Amino acid sequence: MRSDGTEVRQLTNNTAEDWSPNWSPDGRSLVFASNRHGNFDIFVMRADGSEVSQVTDSPQVDWYPNWSP
Repeated sequence: MRSDGTEVRQLTNNTAEDWSPNWSPDGRSLVFASNRHGNFDIFVMRADGSEVSQVTDSPQVDWYPNWSP
């Protein structure tokens, strides 16, 4: 979505809970937490919603992802 709140677009479409998104510093990707495989892990996707990849796979709950410069 634009900074003025227009052009809202859904990027995920599943029955899971997708939480805590954060933009990458270059604005090309998002990192977020999701329970799409039964436990909350960290995922990254392109800003257009494509190329979703799982970053963590742990038995613990992974929350509040963020980028490091």
